[in-house]
Amino acid sequence: MNELHSPSHATRDPQLATAQVNQFRLLGQQRFAWFFWTQFSGAANDNLFKFALTVMVTYQLQSGWLPAELAGLVIGAVFILPFLLFSATAGQLADKFEKRRIITRLKWLEVAIMAVAALAFWKQQVAVLLGCIFFMGLQSTLFGPVKYSYLPQHLHPAELTGGNGMVEMGTFVAILLGSLAGGALISVPEVGRLHVALACLVVAVLGLWVSHRIPVSPAIDRHLRINWNPASETWKNLKLAHRNPVVFRSLLGISWMWFVGSVMMSQFPSIAKDVLHGNEQVASLLLVIFAVGVGTGSLLCEVLSRKQVEIGLVPVGAIGMSVFLFDLFLATRALPAPAGLLGVAEFTAAPAHWRVMADLGLLCLFIGLYSVPMYALVQMRSQPTHRARIIAANNILNALFMIVSAVLAGALLQLGVSIAQLFLLLAVANALVAGYIFLLVPEYLLRFIAFIMTHLVYRFRVRGREHIPASGPAVLVCNHVSFIDAILLMAASPRPIYFIMDARIFRTPLLGLVFRLAKAIPIAPQKEQPEVFDAAFARAAQVLRDGDLLGIFPEGGITRDGQLQRFRRGVQKIVDDAGREGIAVPVVPMALTRLWGSFFSRIETRNGENVAMTKPFRRGLFNRVGLEIGSPLPPQDTSPQALQARVQALLNQDGN
Repeated sequence: MNELHSPSHATRDPQLATAQVNQFRLLGQQRFAWFFWTQFSGAANDNLFKFALTVMVTYQLQSGWLPAELAGLVIGAVFILPFLLFSATAGQLADKFEKRRIITRLKWLEVAIMAVAALAFWKQQVAVLLGCIFFMGLQSTLFGPVKYSYLPQHLHPAELTGGNGMVEMGTFVAILLGSLAGGALISVPEVGRLHVALACLVVAVLGLWVSHRIPVSPAIDRHLRINWNPASETWKNLKLAHRNPVVFRSLLGISWMWFVGSVMMSQFPSIAKDVLHGNEQVASLLLVIFAVGVGTGSLLCEVLSRKQVEIGLVPVGAIGMSVFLFDLFLATRALPAPAGLLGVAEFTAAPAHWRVMADLGLLCLFIGLYSVPMYALVQMRSQPTHRARIIAANNILNALFMIVSAVLAGALLQLGVSIAQLFLLLAVANALVAGYIFLLVPEYLLRFIAFIMTHLVYRFRVRGREHIPASGPAVLVCNHVSFIDAILLMAASPRPIYFIMDARIFRTPLLGLVFRLAKAIPIAPQKEQPEVFDAAFARAAQVLRDGDLLGIFPEGGITRDGQLQRFRRGVQKIVDDAGREGIAVPVVPMALTRLWGSFFSRIETRNGENVAMTKPFRRGLFNRVGLEIGSPLPPQDTSPQALQARVQALLNQDGN
C-alpha cells in the first residue's frame, strides 16, 4: 500500500511529523486534501440548500403553516433531528467499515436527494423540501463519525489541532459560500429557484468526484456486530462516552457551543430583517461575518497552541463568547427602524451597525477558539477502537442540544422575548454553563492558567517536546526552580501530569488550590510524616498502573541558590516498584532554564531566609524562560547520580 494511504504514516516519525505540522501544508498532502474538499463540498451544499429555503420562506412565500419568523428554527430542527435518531448507528458503521467506501456511498445519496430537491424548488413544494432537508441531515449524520475518526487515523497527534482547525475553518467558509450562493441565487427574479436547483446538483456531483480520491482508511473493528436498535445503541454510546469523564464533559462543552451557534445561525434572516432592518443581502453579510470569525478563531488555535492540543484556549473562548453576546445585546436593543429594508451599502453606512458587526465577528472568533481544542481533545483521549462511536455520542448530544435550543428560542420569541434579549439570556447562560463544566473538569482551568503564564507572563520556549510519550506510563523528572514549575510543565505536555510535590506547597493559598485541582500528590519526609510519605508512593504506583504521566522534582524542594541540588532516591524506588509489577517505565529528564530570578523563585532574602513572590515585576513581563526535554532513559539508568547528570547536561546545553 502506498505510504500516503496508510493510516499509520502520520505516526511513524514523530519528529518529521512535528516539523511538517503547519496546518496549511496539509492541503498539499493526499491524506488530508481530498478529504478536506469532500467535507467542504458537503457543508457548502447543505447550507446553499438550507439558506435558500429559509430566504424563500422568509421573504418570498406566504406559508400559513410555516410562519416566516420561525422558518429558520423549523428548518434547522428538521435538519438536526436525524442526528438525534441515527447517530448511534452511524458510529457503528464508521468503526466497522472502511471509511472511503462509506463516504462515496453517502455522496451518491446526496446526488439523489438533490435531484428530488431540484424539482421541489421549481414547484415551490415546501413540504417536500423539508423532507429533503431531513434526508440531508441523515446523510450528514452518517458522515459525522467518519469525519472525526478519519483525522486521527491519518494525522500525527501534533497535527490534530491544526487539522481540526483547517476542517473547522473549511466548514465555516463552506457555510459562508453556500449560504451566500443560496441567498444570491434564490433572490434572482423568476429563475432564482431554478438556479438553486442546478447549483445543488452540480455541487453534489463535484463532491462525489472528489470523494473517490480519498485515501483508503482500514476499518477499526471489522468484527463489530451492528445493533440496529437506535434507542438501545444511543444509550450504549452515551454510557461508553461517560466512562471517560474528561471526554464526556468535553462532549457536553461542544454540544453547548452548538446550542449557542444554532440559535444564532437559525436566526440570521430574522435578525437581519426584524432587528437590523436589512434585506436578504444583509442576512448574507451576517453569514460572511459569522464564517470569517469562526474560521479565524479556528486557525488561531494552531498559532496559540504551539502545535499541541491546547485546551487552555477553551476558557478563553468561553469568556469571549459571553462578553460579546452581552455587548451584542447592548448594541441591538434600541436600533432605530428606517422607512424600508436597508441594503448592504445603507446598512454599513450607519456607525451603530459597525459595532454589531464587530460583536458578531469577535463572538464567532471566540467560538472557534472554544471548539477546536475540544474536538482535538476528544479525538486524542478516546479509545481508538471506539472513537467513531464516541463521535456518534457527541453528535447525539449536539443534536439534542440544538433541538432544545430551537424549541426554547421559538418558545421565548412567541412569548414576546426580543432577539436582543435572547442575546442577553445566551450570554448569562453561557457564563453559567462554562463555569460549571470547568469546575467539573479542572484540567481546563489548569491549562488556562498555564496558557496565561506561558503567553502573558513569560515567553516560554520548549525544545524536545516529542520526547514526552504520546501514550503509556512515564516518569518526568525536572529541576525545581520556582513555585510554578509544575504549571510550566503542564503547558509543555499534551497529556495531564500527576505531580509529587512537597506538602508544604499546598499551604500556599492560591497555588495550593491550583495543585489540589491538578490532583497533585503531597509528600513529606518519612521521619516527620510516614503516613503521607507512604501514601505518596502508593498513589504514584497507581498513576503508572493507569498508564499516566508522573511528574517528580527529585531535589525535594525549590532551589535557594539557583543551582541544581542533590537528587534523592525517590525516582529509582518508584521505577523499581513498577518493574516488579511488570511495568517498564521510561524516565524523561527535563530542565527548566532562565527561571531563577523570576518573581516565583526564592531569590529574595528576608530575615536571613530565601523567599519568593515579594516583587511582582522583578523581571517585568514577557521575559524568556525555557524547558529542555531529553530523550527517555530506560529504567536501569535511573540512579539519582545518572538522572542528576542528565538534567545538568540539559541545563548546560540551553542556548542564550
